[in-house]
Amino acid sequence: MQGERIPIGEVTLNVVIRGEGEPVLLAHGFPLDHSMWEAQINVLAAEGYQVIAPDLRGFGESDPAADKTTMAQFADDLSRLLAKLNVTRPVTFCGLSMGGYIAWQFFQRHRTRLARLILCDTRANDDDEKVARGRLVMAAEVERFGVTKVPSTMVPKLLSPISLEKNAAVVQSLEAMILQQDPAGVAAAQRGMAERENVVHLLPTIDVPTLVICGEVDSITPPDVMQEIAAAIVDAKYVEIAGAGHMAPMERAVEVTTAILDFLKTS
Repeated sequence: MQGERIPIGEVTLNVVIRGEGEPVLLAHGFPLDHSMWEAQINVLAAEGYQVIAPDLRGFGESDPAADKTTMAQFADDLSRLLAKLNVTRPVTFCGLSMGGYIAWQFFQRHRTRLARLILCDTRANDDDEKVARGRLVMAAEVERFGVTKVPSTMVPKLLSPISLEKNAAVVQSLEAMILQQDPAGVAAAQRGMAERENVVHLLPTIDVPTLVICGEVDSITPPDVMQEIAAAIVDAKYVEIAGAGHMAPMERAVEVTTAILDFLKTS
């Protein structure tokens, strides 16, 4: 999708904006861009929402990132973006995986901008030492060798076995999206994720309507992890997407979009 170039201070973001009405902000996962939400963007816009889907700093067509991008920096970027777009109504913030990590920071830092949370295939705890070390190793490798090898290691973890076997369009789309990313942006985000904070203590304080969506066979953030998140947030709604892995919005686009619309219309 063709986006607009929106300067927000020291960086310019590529942002797809569709529709009019109540604002819905979509934060993509790692190492992806706004196009992972393509199915949701069109339907939500047609249903009377203003959809704002940026490429985060260092990803897609947005400006490159420096050595490290923290989750707080991403959240502040998005707040500045809303200000630049003159979006004064509180938004529904929908984030997948890394986008969920950014959502925690957005809640803490920009609560007045937030009407609802939608958390897709994400977690609230920080990385253990092994996972954090793996992120730093990958950051160094992509800076040195590029992103060519990333799809072969990540795609099998991102998708369910049935998606890998039966959904060639999603597999190819995901691989192509990863291969388009800037190695510096990928490395910067990995370093930021490696040092992100544990926000489990924050969950009981979340005071906006919250939807938690998880792929049934997500191996990265499994249903039991996301059920715990939903249980810790007051009155959160949990929806499990049958047959989906970590990339539920791409693998089972209709089911995820339906769950989002139901939530928007009833909360």
